[in-house]
Amino acid sequence: QVQLAESGGGLVQAGGSLRLSCAASGRTFSSYTVGWFRQAPGKEREFVAAISRNGDITDYALSVKGRFTVSRQNAENTVCLQMNSLKPEDTAVYYCAATDVDYLYRFRGRYDYWGQGTQVTVSS
Repeated sequence: QVQLAESGGGLVQAGGSLRLSCAASGRTFSSYTVGWFRQAPGKEREFVAAISRNGDITDYALSVKGRFTVSRQNAENTVCLQMNSLKPEDTAVYYCAATDVDYLYRFRGRYDYWGQGTQVTVSS
């Protein structure tokens, strides 16, 4: 089992950048595929990005591709989401999630462990 905690959210102007972190504790973090999801008010939680166990494979939603970068530092039990060129429509609560299956799922139901989320607000 693994416990996840996100940090790094905040308020930023459109065009700005934020770096989110997902810190893990518990079982060996390198055993988990990690995904990032977000949920805006009144909307369903949606896939943002995912990264494989050793970080060599990544996947992105079309809406963030080219602007967001996911990376991981297994030695530090951390996964990061660098968000550049932020837009007001990126405003949401961002969650990291983990699964011990070696596959980059886009469906949130495939992830077993979730953090509490961190708010990202992008002003226009």
